[in-house]
This record gives sequence, structure tokens and C-alpha cells, in this order.
Amino acid sequence: MDIAEVARRSGVPASTLRYYEEKKLIASVGRSGLRRTFDPRVLERLALIALGRSAGFSLDEIARMFAADGRPKIDRRALAAKAEELDGTIRKLSAMRDGLRHAAVCPAPSHLECPTFRRLLRAAASGAIPRPAGARRK
Repeated sequence: MDIAEVARRSGVPASTLRYYEEKKLIASVGRSGLRRTFDPRVLERLALIALGRSAGFSLDEIARMFAADGRPKIDRRALAAKAEELDGTIRKLSAMRDGLRHAAVCPAPSHLECPTFRRLLRAAASGAIPRPAGARRK
């Protein structure tokens, strides 16, 4: 398959495919004119990469989950550690959600007079609340 077909079938832009190839996450098998060509099995590898990214693994961490021959070599301890990390994030986000729901209906005259809202402020100021994916710091 040429790079355009891989991009179409996987939903991964060609620029990202080239970047993944540069990072050695995928490998082209040749060229058709100026276009890179890939083995159809690259689609499964891209799905594994997407799953890893969705779980919060970095590209370097994902790269280590493949053996030298390209087959998956997934470290079960890394999966368990990531699951624990996600549990912590879920707990923090659940507390934030609950606090926001309370603040939305709190009868206090001002949010700054609400003890629950003040706890949220302290947690946010301390960095205890994770930023959503894609949120930028200024």
C-alpha cells in the first residue's frame, strides 16, 4: 500500500506516518515513484500505536513495546503501572467533577464563601488536579 492508502485506511495523516517512520515506529518496504509503500500489516501496528497513545504512553515508550523484528513485545508491568497512573487521574478528575457539580448548585452567596469551592481552588493551585489533555500552559 502506498502512504496515501495507509493514511486513508488508518486515519493517520501522511505527515504523522513519515514522523513515525523517522522515530522507527513503522517502516516502509519500498517506494512507488516518490511515494513510500508499506506492508498491509502496518495498519495493525498503527492501531497498537493509537491504543498506546490513547492510554497515555509516549512514543518512546511505545517504541520499546516492539521487538527488533517488529512484533509486539508489550511489558505487562508497564501496562499495570499505566493503569495505576490512570486510576490516580480518574480519582482526581472525579473529585474535580464532583466539586464543580457542587459549585454549580451551591447556595453560598459567593463561590469564594463555599468551602467545597475553596478546596477546589487549593487543589488547582497545588497542581493536584491534572490538566486535560491538550490544555496549554501560558
